[in-house]
Amino acid sequence: MSTSSEQTREILRKVRQVEIRSRKFVDDALVGAYHSIFKGTGMDFAEVREYLPGDDVRAIDWNVTAKMDRPYIKLYEEERELTIVLAVDLSASGDFGSIGATKRERAAELASVLAFSATRNNDKVGLLLFTNEVEAFVPPKKGRQHILRVIREILFFKPSRTGTDIPHALRYMNRLVRRKAVVFLLSDFLTEDSLAWIRPATGGSKDDLQKTLRLTNRRHDLICVDLSDPREFTLPEVGIVCLEDAETGEQVEVDTGHEQLRSLYQHQNTRRHTALLEGFRRSGIDYFSVSTDQPYIHALRAFFKQRGGRR
Repeated sequence: MSTSSEQTREILRKVRQVEIRSRKFVDDALVGAYHSIFKGTGMDFAEVREYLPGDDVRAIDWNVTAKMDRPYIKLYEEERELTIVLAVDLSASGDFGSIGATKRERAAELASVLAFSATRNNDKVGLLLFTNEVEAFVPPKKGRQHILRVIREILFFKPSRTGTDIPHALRYMNRLVRRKAVVFLLSDFLTEDSLAWIRPATGGSKDDLQKTLRLTNRRHDLICVDLSDPREFTLPEVGIVCLEDAETGEQVEVDTGHEQLRSLYQHQNTRRHTALLEGFRRSGIDYFSVSTDQPYIHALRAFFKQRGGRR
């Protein structure tokens, strides 16, 4: 068997594995939750019926009323079909994972659960893959084969860049997706722009992330999914190690035996992360966090419950 055939079989096996696990989570944990918290984008006319005492007089259909010589009202039903867009950060930092799963693998599994939840409700699903450039855009469609393509792209797409530019990706999506959509932005938010959450705005690109997130949230229903790994907050005491920035290639040697250094590392990263989440809250942007060492289905279910409780 050729190497190419083996790779194809491995890709199909992995996609099928993710599909089975995702469908099980949707059936066991998310039945009804997705439908109840994501409403349609409007109301469709359904029918007219004769006016009954207590009905809203503003719903009277005057044309039909005149023809029938007695009052009739218009009835509407929710326009159920939604468009879901999964915007997935494929920058090099997503390939990190210290527990057994990388952030990218967690993103793929979570996106798969969201995609299957959407397709169960007859919604369309689109995909945007980005680094510091838009790497790929899959227009929203329905159906199992389309969802399997979405999973395959998230898992196996090979990006041409390593950096991260969230504002550029969101602006691109806003131009293409004109109709209001539910947008899940899956990223670790490890960018220079994310520092804008923890220091005063100074103009230029430092504010760009905040501004673009807020703009996108006004146009769409934006939900930020913050991906992380425990080692991004806590350094183990393992002597001298070489740390490398996956996106820039910059390397630095550190002695993890120094307690002060480990404490500073934890403080800085915890501060950045806390400020990021607080920034989401201040901006009125829905979000939830997923760590590689925790079952993501718990975080998703908790988010659905929290959001459902606000309705």
